[in-house]
Amino acid sequence: MDEKNYTGAVPENEEGAVVNAESKRDFVSAEQAAALYRVAKERLLDVNSWGNLGGAGNFALMDAAGNPVTQMAEKGLLIRIDVPGPGTRAAEGFDWVRIEQVKNFETQDVQSLAIRVRPVAAPTSDEQAPAHFYSEKSTSTFTITREFQTVTAGIYDRNLEENEEAENFIDKIRNAVTGFFGKEIFSKIQWQAFAEGLIK
Repeated sequence: MDEKNYTGAVPENEEGAVVNAESKRDFVSAEQAAALYRVAKERLLDVNSWGNLGGAGNFALMDAAGNPVTQMAEKGLLIRIDVPGPGTRAAEGFDWVRIEQVKNFETQDVQSLAIRVRPVAAPTSDEQAPAHFYSEKSTSTFTITREFQTVTAGIYDRNLEENEEAENFIDKIRNAVTGFFGKEIFSKIQWQAFAEGLIK
């Protein structure tokens, strides 16, 4: 599938795996589609409520020091992720990503919002390696797009590689196993359910 990349936030895949998930809804009128777009956009920006949309995992928006915040997503904030199964020891069982882009695109007929995240070290740990089962080269871009009378939610993972930088052996094994299953199972199933939840 061709990603909805009106904002330019989805990077090229240079190496590693690609995972795409999309869900779309068609309406009789552009006005109906625009109404859903506005609701879905708010859902996407409200990271603290992502866990209610479908799929597995809980998400919490944090500041750079790892303190919870209740605002909408913006560049520079962190997302703490609690995925099913064992988490990293270094990050006390969580995975962490940083929001590196929040971008909008808008014309009369097309509206799109994208949030791109990348694995980072946990702010609560002294370790410098990313606290995530994917490497820091990997990205996930979450999008909501209205094209005329159609609204599409898309999640586009690019450059997916297992994180081999963990400083302790147990986390290295965990990242290898979770990273493999993440690409083959977790991301595809999780993101498809999440995409559907964004525009339900």
